[in-house]
Amino acid sequence: MAHGEAGEEELNAPRPETPGGAWLFAQECLFVAGADSVERLPPPGLPEVAFAGRSNVGKSSLLNALTGRKHLARVSNTPGRTQQINFFQLGRQLMLVDLPGHGYAKVSRSKVKGWTRLVDAYIRGRPNLQRVLLLLDSKVGIKEADEALMDLMDEAGLSYQAVMTKADNPKPAELAAMQAQLAKALSRRPACHPEIPVTSAAKGTGLAELREALAAFAVPEVPRPKP
Repeated sequence: MAHGEAGEEELNAPRPETPGGAWLFAQECLFVAGADSVERLPPPGLPEVAFAGRSNVGKSSLLNALTGRKHLARVSNTPGRTQQINFFQLGRQLMLVDLPGHGYAKVSRSKVKGWTRLVDAYIRGRPNLQRVLLLLDSKVGIKEADEALMDLMDEAGLSYQAVMTKADNPKPAELAAMQAQLAKALSRRPACHPEIPVTSAAKGTGLAELREALAAFAVPEVPRPKP
């Protein structure tokens, strides 16, 4: 299904009083804004869930897999291609926010500083930001750049949750060991959610459960204005 498109049956399907993950993520998901500076951030509106992670953690692939769109977020072989904060409106009920990857590759120091200031200001000052999903490679775990971002969110008192990506890469025993290692490390973090979802964009692992968890942040559907 192309970016910004949804089937007629999906759009006309009866809306449950409390939208579930499968229903919500079958709705339209539209790019509504991109901000490369604090001044260009859109006004706060719908509840927002932001996706953060190192530049090669599979962030774009996970966003595309969750929404069932191949080209919602740009997937590139060159890490660090997300160079602004991108806002995607999901079903007029939730905003999915794609943050620039940290640990940026092949970009100037001035750009890194600019993105760092932008993300810092967004995390500290966004009143409708409900949670940040910090994506961690299942084979790599936590790196220094992740620690810095978690320090910022702990200081700001912003709820965040680690999500393991690329779960199809390690062997099951390695995956379980990494999950236990992360749980121990993150238990000391005051603003970190205790559950650690395990996902694979390639295999679909954990996507239904993550959709369901994110649907809890959505607002009831806003009535469309009558013509």
